[in-house]
Amino acid sequence: MLRLNDRPMRLCDGISRREWLRVGGLGLGGMGVGGLTLASLNAARQAQAAAAPTASSFGRAKACIILFLLGGPPQHETWDPKPDAPAEVRGGLKPIASRTPGLMVGELMPRTAQLTDKICVLRALSTGDNAHSSSGYWMLTGTPHVPTNSENATPGAPNDSPCVAAVVQKLRPASGALPGAVRLPEEIWNTGRLVWPGQDAGYLGRDADPWLLTCEPQKPGFKVDGLALPQGMSSLTVDRRRALLEQVNEHFRAHEANGATRRWSSLDQQAFDLLSSGHGNEAFQLERESDATRDRYGRNRWGQSVLLARRLVEAGVSLVQVNWTRWETDTQDSPAWDTHAKNQERLEKALMPPMDLAYSALLEDLAQRGLLDQTLVVQMGEFGRTPKLNPRGGRDHWGHVFSASLAGGGVRGGQVIGASDKIGGYPASGRHEPQDLTATIYHALGISPETLIHDRLNRPIAISKGTVLDVF
Repeated sequence: MLRLNDRPMRLCDGISRREWLRVGGLGLGGMGVGGLTLASLNAARQAQAAAAPTASSFGRAKACIILFLLGGPPQHETWDPKPDAPAEVRGGLKPIASRTPGLMVGELMPRTAQLTDKICVLRALSTGDNAHSSSGYWMLTGTPHVPTNSENATPGAPNDSPCVAAVVQKLRPASGALPGAVRLPEEIWNTGRLVWPGQDAGYLGRDADPWLLTCEPQKPGFKVDGLALPQGMSSLTVDRRRALLEQVNEHFRAHEANGATRRWSSLDQQAFDLLSSGHGNEAFQLERESDATRDRYGRNRWGQSVLLARRLVEAGVSLVQVNWTRWETDTQDSPAWDTHAKNQERLEKALMPPMDLAYSALLEDLAQRGLLDQTLVVQMGEFGRTPKLNPRGGRDHWGHVFSASLAGGGVRGGQVIGASDKIGGYPASGRHEPQDLTATIYHALGISPETLIHDRLNRPIAISKGTVLDVF
């Protein structure tokens, strides 16, 4: 049955501000002096335990797959339809019933609709930022961009917080040939190839950068350049070259004090391990999948990238971020999910069918393999779309309220967190910001959101200032 959940704002120890004040007042009144007692504090924690994420949910996920829909998917035609709103708000598409009683989704999500018992929908995410790159920075890092609403923002201080993938790479480094975190099939960028900030390790340093695989996994004979030995080269030759490179690095380390060559060494080691390790290379061999499986995900760049993500987490990668970027057939006025014009036509012909196919395939595939409960799947974009259609039949940028979804990794399916107003324009209840989502991802992976990392000045910073969502 559909559950609508909302939680009050809590302090860092999980106690709500109201409860803190209430218990503090009891402590003063009962003792006359002395303030809040340990007993009353413990009682408050016990009283809130039922509403907080359970200890058994911590670290339930061994891996996370983030599906990032560049451009901002429209909440009205996906997770938050408004059938009773005026025509200029609801658009020409209708909602359909899902597997969860009471939960309606967009009609272009028929396969996903049958899997909502595995999905938690977030309907009241908000950044209040209507610029792709700055709102995207907040979504990818959990830190607001300074200033907000900064389109075509570029990487660099002061907006150099590490992305979630980089934090995972730092705290869960490679245990074998494969890295801790991977992004594919390319970086996220604005028109003019302007790469967004918030996609790398930022102040953590380049050695924490998640791997970027620029690839076309849907093409025949797909392979990732540099992950196979050149023809005629033996593993013995590779070992000799590794030894020679280590000697060169030792020479440079004697003259370098900034750690750059240490980064070379770590990356070189991983490269050599991949070249010599059959296990690492196997993850990229999509041809090992049956034709039926590849068809199920969709024979396009997005679908095959999502399939590749499943293979990578199976091989031991802790976090894979799959970016829906521009396709060759995209137009300049409405690239990817940035549907400024002909919103319905773009959704019907180019966007929703491959998204619905690959997303549902991933959830079903993970479930059939017994991996869904230990793999958190996050679907999100940088913001949503305007409540009202514009004169071109499109929806414009809207960061005030938008939707995302969570599945697997211990998340309870068949529930909705938060709600938007009658036209899907602003949060009505259960508003959350990106840092709450990043805190939830870390929690699911067994990493406390209060874990400290250090910036370039060695100042300690918590990896997330958010509150773990009550989704477990």
